[in-house]
Amino acid sequence: MTDRLEDLISWHADWSGLRALVLGLGVTGFAAADTLVELGASVLVVADKAPADKAKLLEVIGGRLAEGGDAADQVRALEEFGADVVIVSPGYHPDHPVLSAAAAAGIPLWGDIDLAWRLRDKVGTPAEWITITGTNGKTTTTRLVTAMIAADGKRVMACGNIGTPVLDAVRDPTGFDVLVVELSSYQLHWVELVSPWASACLNIADDHLDWHGSAAAYRAAKGKVYERTRVACVYNLGDPVTEELVREADVLEGARAVGFGLGVPGRSDFGIVDGILCDRAFLEDRANSALELTTVEELHGAGLSAPHVVANVLAASALARSTGVPPVTIREVLRSFRLDPHRIELVAEAAEVRWVDDSKATNPHAADASLGAYPSVVWVVGGLLKGVDIGDLVKKRADRIRAVVVIGVDRAPVLEAFARHAPGVPVHQVDESQTEQVMPVAARLAAAAARPGDVVLLAPAAASMDQFDDYAHRGRAFASAVRDLLGGGPNDEDHPPAD
Repeated sequence: MTDRLEDLISWHADWSGLRALVLGLGVTGFAAADTLVELGASVLVVADKAPADKAKLLEVIGGRLAEGGDAADQVRALEEFGADVVIVSPGYHPDHPVLSAAAAAGIPLWGDIDLAWRLRDKVGTPAEWITITGTNGKTTTTRLVTAMIAADGKRVMACGNIGTPVLDAVRDPTGFDVLVVELSSYQLHWVELVSPWASACLNIADDHLDWHGSAAAYRAAKGKVYERTRVACVYNLGDPVTEELVREADVLEGARAVGFGLGVPGRSDFGIVDGILCDRAFLEDRANSALELTTVEELHGAGLSAPHVVANVLAASALARSTGVPPVTIREVLRSFRLDPHRIELVAEAAEVRWVDDSKATNPHAADASLGAYPSVVWVVGGLLKGVDIGDLVKKRADRIRAVVVIGVDRAPVLEAFARHAPGVPVHQVDESQTEQVMPVAARLAAAAARPGDVVLLAPAAASMDQFDDYAHRGRAFASAVRDLLGGGPNDEDHPPAD
């Protein structure tokens, strides 16, 4: 069967009779199961818990489900099924019992991204892939690149970790010229085949260490984004680790390294000269000239002038320029582009205090970027820290923090970090355990601490699932509490709901 699997590198290959076990029945797991059933494979999904709607749909399309049970039950299901291949949904630890048993038995393990790469020729000529990862800024950069390429008249879709599974994108009957694929470290861990047109790792900071087991393993997973790149490897001039990852990658002959940063660009880089964002990579006379993309002033007018967002703009511009998007098109897109909700989103302004929702700052690296954008902050922080130490961030930004309001279940490490690195900063705790009370209490504490000119900043540096459904739920709760506190209510015309 191993020889046959090596031949399964096209939608039009013979997939009939393949016995595929899919681990997980979330959005990605269902897409994998649905795809494989359509190809004629025999599919068994193993899941701890399956959403009722997806379980019903799986039955309708002809897949089987083994739900629940302990590790021994799931391994038994693998053995009894006689799987030829196991498809892993993102998030499952590599040492999951089913994966360990499959590896021990010599059964190949594929991620959904490699499966999609094998099947990318379903609709005519395969789309080119642009792959994007990084600890922070992935979604903003993915959206920017997609908008720039679309404005250039190409058929393009954003997919992957941004929401739409790549398998759904490659099966879309309309077909695409380009897929802009956001990749998490979980997805990259399993990637072995993808050969993108261009790739980018925006930044690297410790994150998801509880999953990967070490910072080195996390960085190695992120670095896989550059493997087999054909045209441009885009890296962050301000983050030496990303340049190191490019140097270590096995790329195709002719692929270029293209840096981006907030300083004056070198030859083959993107950067800023006298407030002008410039391209010195994709033009003939790189040694003596540059192409103007936009200005920092124009980005400010579009709400895109925070330093970390400007970096995302430069990275996105480099990726778009690698496909031939003209500078004038990039400038037009940036004039109308808006950030996602819960990404440095202004919620309200009253009594010379601004209230900003950056609930999407789910790790210290993202929170650092937010804190660096404002000179005086009342910081709402906390949640699930995912094994990451927040101490260095507190030490680095202590001079900007007027006061801190600590939420979440992992409060002890946050309190210890402030006691050690910023003992002079007033610390307030939200002891409420009920979700609906967390943000109203946090807002009242923040309002009492804030002074004119301050920003009350929700940038939790942590995941949200201890007290909220997700970061969006957390952001909405913050915005609602702020508006109630300020007397605007949820339907205030000056400050509409975030989403």
